[in-house]
Amino acid sequence: MSSTFAGIELGKRSLMAQSDAISTAGHNVANADVEGYSRQRVHLRAFDPLYRPDLTRPMVPGQIGQGVSVESIRRVRDELLDTRITAQSNTESYWGTRNKYYTMLDQIYNEPADTSIRSRVDQFWQGWQELTGYPDSQAARQVVVTRGETLVDAIRQRNLGLRGIGDMLNGDIEATVRQVNDYARQIADVNRQITNSRALGDNPNDLLDRRDLLVDNLAQLIPVTTDTRDPDEFMVHTAGHILVQGGAVRAFEVVPLTENNGYSEVRWADTQNPAAFDGGTLGALVELRDVDVRRELQSLDTMAINFADAVNYIHRNAVGANGVTGLDFFVQQPFVVNANGSYDGNGDGVLDSSYIFRITGTNRLEGTQQTGLQGVITIAGPNGNIDVPYNPTDTVDAVIARINHSSGEVKAYLDRDNRLALKGTTAGNVDNPDFVIRHVEDSGFFLTGYAGLLAADGPGGAYDWAQADAVNLLAGAGTGTGAVFAVAPTLNPSAYLVVNNAVRSDVRSVAAAYRGPEGYAEAGDGRAAADIASVRNTLFMIGQNRTLDDYFAETVTNVGLKAEQAENQVKTQGAIMGDLRTFRASISGVNVDEELADLIKFQHGYNAAAKFVSIMDELLDTIINRLGV
Repeated sequence: MSSTFAGIELGKRSLMAQSDAISTAGHNVANADVEGYSRQRVHLRAFDPLYRPDLTRPMVPGQIGQGVSVESIRRVRDELLDTRITAQSNTESYWGTRNKYYTMLDQIYNEPADTSIRSRVDQFWQGWQELTGYPDSQAARQVVVTRGETLVDAIRQRNLGLRGIGDMLNGDIEATVRQVNDYARQIADVNRQITNSRALGDNPNDLLDRRDLLVDNLAQLIPVTTDTRDPDEFMVHTAGHILVQGGAVRAFEVVPLTENNGYSEVRWADTQNPAAFDGGTLGALVELRDVDVRRELQSLDTMAINFADAVNYIHRNAVGANGVTGLDFFVQQPFVVNANGSYDGNGDGVLDSSYIFRITGTNRLEGTQQTGLQGVITIAGPNGNIDVPYNPTDTVDAVIARINHSSGEVKAYLDRDNRLALKGTTAGNVDNPDFVIRHVEDSGFFLTGYAGLLAADGPGGAYDWAQADAVNLLAGAGTGTGAVFAVAPTLNPSAYLVVNNAVRSDVRSVAAAYRGPEGYAEAGDGRAAADIASVRNTLFMIGQNRTLDDYFAETVTNVGLKAEQAENQVKTQGAIMGDLRTFRASISGVNVDEELADLIKFQHGYNAAAKFVSIMDELLDTIINRLGV
């Protein structure tokens, strides 16, 4: 026979189950506004029935039920949806970060405006144009000097603005790396707590919510994927590497690099290997600093150095009203003070490299003339040397175009005296310096006897920067009539460009004329001023056939288009993530009205169970205390 007190036990189980359901609903209401919280549900099941295989069994119509029990309390969560949100979060934060910083870049360029560099350049050209008409006027010379100072100040201000954004990005990178490490450590700590809780047979819903929120936050910083196949070894991967495995965690660190403006490189702390991210806030910050801002700085430096070089070439060969000649209008700070550009690269006290920006040959060439020569010119590229072949039927212009259209970081042109000049460009690899010719070699005679640039052909006569006094390998070195070279400017030359102090102190030094047959400038001669004014429309941007106007148009357009792209992508990704988060909220979010309805339902269940226990108590009281009275 079943126990007399079985009904009391059945009622007790019902009371406990309804009490757990009420507590869970209350827990949901309390956490309705908590970020990352998932609503929980009590899963009930019928308690194991009482099985009685005795002689009374045939008298019972079936197994006797024993009430209800709480099977589990589970959170409502869609793991596939969570996986998609985690994978998509890094894209949203990537474009959000780019949008924020490109808004700043757009403000720096300030185009079109009266205070922009482009307007300052236009005013500078107008000053020279006015000097052409009044070459004997000191007032016109003062205008040129003043507008030149205004121009270089605007260039330096843009450089300062770009460097400021680069510094901000570097600071954000270091702060973001600390956040990534902190989130990874917290995930590993929660993993240990979850494992301990499950070992005791519990279902740690709140800990799982906390871990999912940490993963969501981490996914906004770097691209991550999760692996839940082993519940005791929850793993987080990034860029093909394990970041968190159970309670074990790896970390990142930042290491300043001298060759990258002192900016920090993100590395794995245990292996010191560089860490790369193709998305997320950290990936966007690194790309913005090392690609976008660096490219804008290099573009500004390229404009400044070639613009100054073109003006100086004419001004240096012209003569001022005071008879002074040979002066550069603009001056820059050289990278090294050594006359041959020799430099101690490794800091051991011994000169071991050469920093040369421009090399000009001794022979005059005709651009349309066929060379009649065959060979291979080897120049430095972004990741090693590259070859540029030439044939007997090639004209000088064709060989120059082939050099400039290659991926080499040495570009060629004919100067105003029709002499072949080679210039170093910006470097694609941060390990290499900008505006430094690193390697020039010719297997034939185009750069040697024909252009008068190298002293000898082949590897033995190659100019290579990885040695001191490399200029001794140039044609006619040490004779005073050989190839001419210029020492490379310091890092970011746009920050150091100034008007020559000799010109500022005496505006009569502004060269507007050329020497006449008698060796001095003739009155009213403004030919040099006219030539400098014509630089505005000269294709002198080395490596790309464009004028200064083209440069400004392309630069502003490039920044504007990238800002527009980032803004559009932010809207697109925001819409996608908004839909996904809304869908997750509809599944996992707490609906207070629904919970209140459940509370009422569970309350009625609890009251009914209590009434059942009360009735069983009365029945037992009758049996125990009143039978036989």
